[in-house]
Amino acid sequence: MGRMRRIWQPEIFYHVTMRGNNRQNIFLNDGDFKLFFRALHFTFKKYPFTIIAYCMMNNHYHLLIRSPEVPLSDVMALINKRYSEYFKRKYNYFGQLYETRYFASMVSDPMSLLNVSSYIHQNPLNTTRPIVDKIEHYPYSSFQYYYQHKKPEHPFVNTQLLPAIMERYPEIKTKDYCTYCENFRMEEEKPSLSQYSLT
Repeated sequence: MGRMRRIWQPEIFYHVTMRGNNRQNIFLNDGDFKLFFRALHFTFKKYPFTIIAYCMMNNHYHLLIRSPEVPLSDVMALINKRYSEYFKRKYNYFGQLYETRYFASMVSDPMSLLNVSSYIHQNPLNTTRPIVDKIEHYPYSSFQYYYQHKKPEHPFVNTQLLPAIMERYPEIKTKDYCTYCENFRMEEEKPSLSQYSLT
């Protein structure tokens, strides 16, 4: 029996997570993170996409991504294939790099975009032993661009949408997006957000 075809809606963002096989590390050093961005750039030239939040951890990564032109499965297949090729060539590695197909969940409303992106950015703090003291100290997430008000160096990263959402919701009392991220607590959110608990 074949795999069930994934649902793709071009106007919707998806929270994508990918793990290393048996939870092994898929990023061993700074050079590997750079190779992953090479894979993203390679894919973006063929299949344009937009990322509004990302976080790369040692054994997995998170993307909040939208693919407007082709099914997201095509985008993710090329990203993962390209990075796997880089990794195997660099380390003379044989075998399966990833645990399974990527995990993806639709994030269809503005408040969920804020909440899921905050969860993604908080990943370096939500480990058994926090990797950093503050979110802005972690170099492998998109939070740095929001915190420093710096234009992303990657053409597929958009840091305008999430702050704009906050401006449209006057009931959000938090002064800015970064503060919202820092104060976000998953357990305070509605139960439906439990589907994003894969880390």
